[in-house]
Amino acid sequence: MGTRSERTRERLLAAAMELFAERGYDATSAGQIAARAGVTEMTFFRHFPSKASLLIEDPYDPVIGAAIRRQPAGLDPITRTVRGVRAAWRELPPPAVEEVRVRLRIVAQTPALRASMAGGTAATEAVIVDALTSGGVGQFEAKIAAGAVMGALNTALLEWSLTADDDLGGAIDTALDVLADRRD
Repeated sequence: MGTRSERTRERLLAAAMELFAERGYDATSAGQIAARAGVTEMTFFRHFPSKASLLIEDPYDPVIGAAIRRQPAGLDPITRTVRGVRAAWRELPPPAVEEVRVRLRIVAQTPALRASMAGGTAATEAVIVDALTSGGVGQFEAKIAAGAVMGALNTALLEWSLTADDDLGGAIDTALDVLADRRD
């Protein structure tokens, strides 16, 4: 059942998704989410630094960084990153597809959230750059590889969220395949 903190966090997420569906993202406040979940606004901010973090938060960064570090150093930076992201995806339990779609669809349809997504992307890119540079890749090349992979993934995920396709893994694979199939 989880700890009390985990249950509170889940209630906050559920309340937010209900309110976003009823009122829209922009018309929903953190206070309204807290009230719907039966907690104070202060409790909301103990669990989430912002309303946007309900939708943008990415717990996968440490897994991605570790998976990239395990790739052979002789591979080019994009291939190392693509293989690392694929390995990380296989290591993680499959997410609830409809929950992911709802969150990403709200992001795709809310311009202010797309800017928040850029902050999450920057954090993931920093993890990728660190993993690549610790394996001998130059900073400049590592940043390019991280940007390319995250750009492909974000585009695929946002586009996927606007469809009825249940194959989230397929969307991720398609993005990574485009990068893996590049030609000189």
